[in-house]
Amino acid sequence: MFNLTLVHYKASRGTQTAAAAAPRIKKFAIYRWDPDKAGDKPHMQTYEVDLNKCGPMVLDALIKIKNEVDSTLTFRRSCREGICGSCAMNINGGNTLACTRRIDTNLNKVSKIYPLPHMYVIKDLVPDLSNFYAQYKSIEPYLKKKDESQEGKQQYLQSIEEREKLDGLYECILCACCSTSCPSYWWNGDKYLGPAVLMQ
Repeated sequence: MFNLTLVHYKASRGTQTAAAAAPRIKKFAIYRWDPDKAGDKPHMQTYEVDLNKCGPMVLDALIKIKNEVDSTLTFRRSCREGICGSCAMNINGGNTLACTRRIDTNLNKVSKIYPLPHMYVIKDLVPDLSNFYAQYKSIEPYLKKKDESQEGKQQYLQSIEEREKLDGLYECILCACCSTSCPSYWWNGDKYLGPAVLMQ
């Protein structure tokens, strides 16, 4: 009786393991363009990733594709924790960070990934942020002292009240997701600073 029960247990466990190991293939259509490749034009390239062997975030899938499938795929990344803003891109129609956006587990739906919209593209998913950073620099986004007579002579202390004035301002990580979602910034990016810079 014991042996029969053990056999049934092993058979049941084997069935569960096989089911868990069944591939969950997800398709990603990714914007590709290499300006250094003669004749190359912007196009979408589709990759397949087994979600059983991939982390839950879109950035995990991109890293897996680059490491194991196509090393030419180019994108920015750094902290993987939604702090640096490097991996900002357009995923399924919305600007977001690839490291904080979970993969859509609907296997029948292709996930589409583009660089941030209405920006010049350096390569693949890497937008040219030169103008964005120049605009940010133009507003001189740093603390200034009204009286600088003691500059270099003593430490400037910040009161609790002064510190509280910064709440709601320093949280911006300059990922450019909001500015590149703004139609006014699309059409007048050379003149209009955009929401990311204006909130500073």
